[in-house]
Amino acid sequence: MISILIVDDHPVVRDGLRGMFSADPRFEVLGEADDGAEAIVAGEKLRPDVILMDLRMPRTDGVTAIRELARRGVPARVLVLTTYDTDQDVLPAIQAGATGYLLKDAPREELFRAVEAAAQGQAVLSPAVAATLMGQMRQPASEPLSQRELEVLELIAGGSTNREAAKQLFISEATVKTHLLHVYAKLGVNDRAAAVATAFHRGYLSRRG
Repeated sequence: MISILIVDDHPVVRDGLRGMFSADPRFEVLGEADDGAEAIVAGEKLRPDVILMDLRMPRTDGVTAIRELARRGVPARVLVLTTYDTDQDVLPAIQAGATGYLLKDAPREELFRAVEAAAQGQAVLSPAVAATLMGQMRQPASEPLSQRELEVLELIAGGSTNREAAKQLFISEATVKTHLLHVYAKLGVNDRAAAVATAFHRGYLSRRG
């Protein structure tokens, strides 16, 4: 049985999700929260397998909550469930550590499958969100690598796996993969070996020792 925490500022949405998941024997709803601050407290206390997280909420938003949950070492997988699929919503949530991103118009069984996949640590993206990310990756990248992207690349160059890099940087494995996708796009490469070689050639890694 997969335990769930529901986070949304709309009571009707929370009630609907609770009723839907409680009616299925595969799931157990441990609690609810109406903003990110409550989600952080509940996540630490209840230790659910999966947190269904809305993004745009008053007081503390979803991205802030995802980032803080990761910082505190809460092991729950966060599955974003929202109505927004724009770049400014999708990318920050995934970079903060969300395991998946689904839209609220997803069919019931798709949502169930997404929660089951998230509980196993698998990345879950709705088709619209995947298209948004692919569009972002295909854009010509003129900006330099970010500090976090350099940190990930340095660990990869040193032989770390994605899981080992995630552990050392206190972020999720899915976030490491996202950073690597950004690195690939910025360096114009398609794999880890080419990214490391190109980074050394351009001086990104050599000047960092």
